[in-house]
Amino acid sequence: MRDAALVRPARRGFAALAVLAVLALAGFASVRSILPPAAAPVSAPASEFSAERAFQTVQAIATTPHPAGSAANDRVRDYLVQTLTGLGLSPQVQDTVSVQGGELSASAGGTGLARVRNVVTVIPGKASTERIFLVAHYDSAQTGPGGNDDAAGVATILETARALTKSDQLVNDVVLVLTDAEEACLCGAEAFVKQNDLARDGGIAINLEARGSSGPAIMFETSEKNARLVEAYSHAPYPVGTSFAVEIYRLLPNDTDFTAFREAGFAGLNSAYIDGAAVYHAPTDLPSAMDRDSLQHHGANALALTRTLGNTANIGQATAGGDATYFPAFGQLVRYPGALIWVLAGLALLAVAALAWLARRTGRLTGKRLALAGLLTLAPIVVAPVLAQVFWTVLTLIRPEYGALPIDPYRPGLYRIAVIAIAAAVVLCWFALLRRKLGAAALAVAGLAWLAGLGLVLAAVTPGGAYLATLPALAGAITGLIALRVRAWLGTAVITLGGLVATAILLPTVVMLFPALGMGMAGAGAFLTVLLLLALLPVIDLVHPSAEPVQGLPALRARRQGTLATLVASLTAVVCTAAGLAVDRFDTTHPALTQLMYALDADTGQAEWLSTEASTQKWTSQYVAGDPKPVATTLPAFGAEELRVGPAQAATLPAPLVTKESETTAANGDRVLTLRLKPQRTVRFTTLHVAAATQVTTLTVAGVQIPADKSAGGGWGTGFIFHAPPAEGVQVVVTIHGAGPVKVRAMDAGDNLTEMPGFHARPAGVGILGSHSSEMVAVAKTYEL
Repeated sequence: MRDAALVRPARRGFAALAVLAVLALAGFASVRSILPPAAAPVSAPASEFSAERAFQTVQAIATTPHPAGSAANDRVRDYLVQTLTGLGLSPQVQDTVSVQGGELSASAGGTGLARVRNVVTVIPGKASTERIFLVAHYDSAQTGPGGNDDAAGVATILETARALTKSDQLVNDVVLVLTDAEEACLCGAEAFVKQNDLARDGGIAINLEARGSSGPAIMFETSEKNARLVEAYSHAPYPVGTSFAVEIYRLLPNDTDFTAFREAGFAGLNSAYIDGAAVYHAPTDLPSAMDRDSLQHHGANALALTRTLGNTANIGQATAGGDATYFPAFGQLVRYPGALIWVLAGLALLAVAALAWLARRTGRLTGKRLALAGLLTLAPIVVAPVLAQVFWTVLTLIRPEYGALPIDPYRPGLYRIAVIAIAAAVVLCWFALLRRKLGAAALAVAGLAWLAGLGLVLAAVTPGGAYLATLPALAGAITGLIALRVRAWLGTAVITLGGLVATAILLPTVVMLFPALGMGMAGAGAFLTVLLLLALLPVIDLVHPSAEPVQGLPALRARRQGTLATLVASLTAVVCTAAGLAVDRFDTTHPALTQLMYALDADTGQAEWLSTEASTQKWTSQYVAGDPKPVATTLPAFGAEELRVGPAQAATLPAPLVTKESETTAANGDRVLTLRLKPQRTVRFTTLHVAAATQVTTLTVAGVQIPADKSAGGGWGTGFIFHAPPAEGVQVVVTIHGAGPVKVRAMDAGDNLTEMPGFHARPAGVGILGSHSSEMVAVAKTYEL
């Protein structure tokens, strides 16, 4: 039974070459099908989406950072209003105060609020039964101009609106919602869904985002009961999305404007391109960094989806039904009802069991060898991801600057290939070592059994991702059963067909997963690569050189030949790593990223440098040192967050002013204090926290009541963070139970770090980390009322 295989063609060399060629072409086609289309020129027909036309908007609004409340953001808003008016629409500015949106958007030290000014307009339909909402945020982070995040989404909506106004009127209304203060607290989206009359009856929201500068526009999140929405999306020209991404996104600490819409009961879809994430929120997020092919992908799909939904009568029925499982394959979006998840998982398990029985009956394996192969298959499943994580750890030791990057290096492609090669080397080495002792058939069936078992686990835990294991296992088992019953040449073709299914399903997911999770989670990419290779074991047996001595081939040479595939994969990993280190160097346009802040305690006149860096970078080490420590005592807005600190020279900066406008007594005897919190300089946000010893019963900020039972730590209790405060300040009404003086801690934050005494300009090749606290200058003061 030595080296027993599911199929063994007579002309093995020719068959191996043919199989390799077919799988290589399939792999290329499957990856190419998820890549963005070429950007359409300015001369494209008026009714179509043109990335080059949309890019003109990107260039107009992403020239400088424009966080909520800034003069630069005012200019962007004026441009949007003017452009929409020029399209014959009637934009309105929703100017209001809103509390934070989403479960994860709150600052650690209190409730977030903001003054927001959303730009909203309607493209009316002929006989609207419900509305479609196109959503993107026009503010940027304070550290970057937002060339991609989210000028891409805004430009997509404006170009889509232009195309819609130049073509036949849709049945349903299309509402354009350009939100403010997304970066601060998702407050713009929250204000729209809670306060705007257009949102009262709900509808379908299409949110457009970007978390990088390139890559396919992936539909990565949906509302519940998405089957018919996914059906509509599948008719887009370039549908790229996977129900597995929805499951992954739910596990990550992320929110977008779509969160506010989804939690308010809207149906909808969320799309973004996410590769090239080193520019995320950074000064390098410039229009020039954008891959306009990604913008074309965003826009072509958004326009087509809007037209599909916009011409669907009684669109409310389009959100009926359950969730769908879906994934891209050769340019199509394959989908099936969620009700089939367990059915297919069960069929895969039965098919693998049938394959094991037939392989045993035909003498390809024994129960003992199959059991041992099943046990040993755990080795590559565990070892490959572990080695991938070790690989990234070694890279960060070689190049410590990688540890400060938000998600990925600037040029991660070669490193990703290295991770895939590492996983391949592990599987091929494992296969070569065990093939002679256990037989190729036992290893192949064991690999499919692990996939089928994993499919059952995923069906229970992350149903939208079960297809990744279930379908390759089912295809591999069915083709294996057929191969055992037909002639060798036909069996080879059938086995190859099973490999094609696995490649079409798993390879695009591997490609999409790397930018989604980043090199810091390289083990996830290695794990999926192992799953793909386990599904391909019947094919690998066809093409893998045998270590068996045969006539004319000495034993030593045969063993060397058997290690050839492992050596090639290992050499690929080494070469790609070396090339990656040579190619991905830091320079002026691809700087190493650093994070630094400055804080002045107006009570003591002392100042400190602060940093969130997990591992202190060389440039930052001149300002901060030691282990991170809590800072809530002086900066309660940071809550339980720990920062690295260092002494700084005190600057002359005015503290935020807190004045008591009135004090009354409630019917129950509680004191009602009306305060005004007013920054004395240009700031991005201001905060106020009440001493923890004070019992606060209610807290109202700018007319909005917020929770009064949160604690910031460091001796401070309930508080808030108010973004984009108006020039006249913010009115605060706090109801207190008990007598005695009341202590409050006020803080505000600007972004003029480079003006602080003792600051030294960053050298060439050193840049600013795209963080909501980077370059922050905070001033805090305690008041006793």
